[in-house]
Amino acid sequence: MSDAYVVGDPDGLPPLQAELRDAVARELHAQLALRAERLELADVPEVAYQVTRRIDELLSRRVPSRGRHSPA
Repeated sequence: MSDAYVVGDPDGLPPLQAELRDAVARELHAQLALRAERLELADVPEVAYQVTRRIDELLSRRVPSRGRHSPA
């Protein structure tokens, strides 16, 4: 059993991973709704693009100065 369960995190994921999982799930849900709950092979690149955008939005909110390193 991981320490996450001991401290009350039922899914055992760190907060960022839980947010990423939730963002991916929300986007997949939206994409499936748009496509009558069926993904064709030809749709996979567009779905992957939309999932990537959703993750980018999440990371942009969490790390406002992404791409910049803080001085050591």
